[in-house]
Amino acid sequence: MKRSRRRLARWGCAGVFLLLTAVCCAGPAGNAISAYVALQAAAQDDGGIAEGGSAADIPPRMLAAYKSAVQQVRSHVPKCRGMRWPVLAGIAKVESNHALGRSISDRGDIRPKIFGVVLDGSGAGGNTSVVTDTDGGRWDGTASAERAVGPFQFLPSTWDSVGKDANGDHVRDPHNADDAALGAAVYLCGSGRDLTQRPQLSAAILQYNHSDEYLANVLGWIEQYTAAAQDPGLGHLSANVRTVLRAALAQRGVPYSWGGGNAHGKSTGICCSPSGKSGAKIHGFDCSGLTLYAYAQAGIILPRTAAAQAGVGRRISARLGPGALKPGDLVFYAYAPGLDSTIYHVGIYTGSGQMINAPRPGAVVRLDSVNAMSGYAGGARLL
Repeated sequence: MKRSRRRLARWGCAGVFLLLTAVCCAGPAGNAISAYVALQAAAQDDGGIAEGGSAADIPPRMLAAYKSAVQQVRSHVPKCRGMRWPVLAGIAKVESNHALGRSISDRGDIRPKIFGVVLDGSGAGGNTSVVTDTDGGRWDGTASAERAVGPFQFLPSTWDSVGKDANGDHVRDPHNADDAALGAAVYLCGSGRDLTQRPQLSAAILQYNHSDEYLANVLGWIEQYTAAAQDPGLGHLSANVRTVLRAALAQRGVPYSWGGGNAHGKSTGICCSPSGKSGAKIHGFDCSGLTLYAYAQAGIILPRTAAAQAGVGRRISARLGPGALKPGDLVFYAYAPGLDSTIYHVGIYTGSGQMINAPRPGAVVRLDSVNAMSGYAGGARLL
């Protein structure tokens, strides 16, 4: 127990908060068994989350498919509201990393084709479900059992009900970027969801994998791509503030790693957070590692922990509210606001009520509302 307290004092970024909000992971449910589970055998050392949280990490042909699907989906689900390309991109990022490494023809055909593991109960890829073949191997290449296919990782049985011909070749092909993106849009829209409503968006995502961890991961990517489409304007800021914000914004999509990050950039973290999440094999940032790196680019070396960083610069009282913050300010969160020794988290304010945030294990660096974390404890101005 004493050793745990020493670890918390050294790396007090997420702290006891994680004990109360442990990430849950349930097995997939329903008809769309996800490649998030099925492809874990091929996961990277950084936790299987590829980097690059802007539209720059999406192959242009895939991005075009997402945007085209948004334009077409209303003709198939007229009552659907709120379908945006970042929603499709968030799913495809987690399911196939946007078919990265494959060739994509002008017609949208993806080669080599993307297959999940055969769902024959063997346990390969961490999934022990047995799913009986429905397509005779037409889409998944095997008649022994089903496996997920294409950039959106549909089961053939699901594809049979939602697949659409988006490119006019009279074939509904889950291995075609346009068809797959439109099929995913139809699937997420259901009978007419309003995806601007968070509960309905969450319900749509959970069709893929009924897991809180999966939901948080996809929502995080949706937020990243939404932010990428609407980056905060930095032109009016001072040179040092721009340097800090650009350095931090460039890390969007980098995985959270408990104990990760230093003045030189992302690094492998340590074991373990209070919730038992290890950063030992994840190359990334925790919250204070991210702020340490970003400010180092402007020549300011911060202490390692969030609580210690609150002692640097001019403190901005929580009583003034987030409206007192300016771009470049550190933003703090505490178990007992007003008592800096209880600070457990830090972000960097970008303006308009947003901050650059490395929120928790299993997530990525992203833009969040300043209200995304509990216990707002004010800020600190160093620039």
